[in-house]
Amino acid sequence: MDIKQIQDLIKFVSKSGVNEVSIEEQDFKITIKTNQEPTYVTATVPAVAPIAAPQVAQAAAPAPIASPAAPAASAEANLITIKSPMIGTFYRSAGPGKPSFVNVGDDINTGSVLCIIEAMKLFNEIESEVSGKIVKILVEDAQPVEFDQPLFLVEPK
Repeated sequence: MDIKQIQDLIKFVSKSGVNEVSIEEQDFKITIKTNQEPTYVTATVPAVAPIAAPQVAQAAAPAPIASPAAPAASAEANLITIKSPMIGTFYRSAGPGKPSFVNVGDDINTGSVLCIIEAMKLFNEIESEVSGKIVKILVEDAQPVEFDQPLFLVEPK
């Protein structure tokens, strides 16, 4: 890991709202801490994967994020929640001024691109694993998201 990657990681951690991030490789370990409210996230990078694509496991979800999704899930139990597979910044479209990938009421199929999550300057297209209809979009455009944070509610076909 070079100094530029470390600087990018520090910028990403400060923007994402995460309190502490630790990365461990075979001969390298780095921990970055901020003075923000605690959120516990552990990043593990396999030796064969590039540092820009960490697999993230979350120990505890922040209460404010989980609270809005709980009433919606209990009100309509037949809905499927599509969650973020990583931490990063959520984008509804491919760029400013471009149409959103999906809107409320849109029908989606397995493999449909729902959004983009930017993580460490990599733009990851998030595809649907289910077919159905978008009932609710739970995140605003350009908002930071956590691992496993609910993004969409889908009524399955």
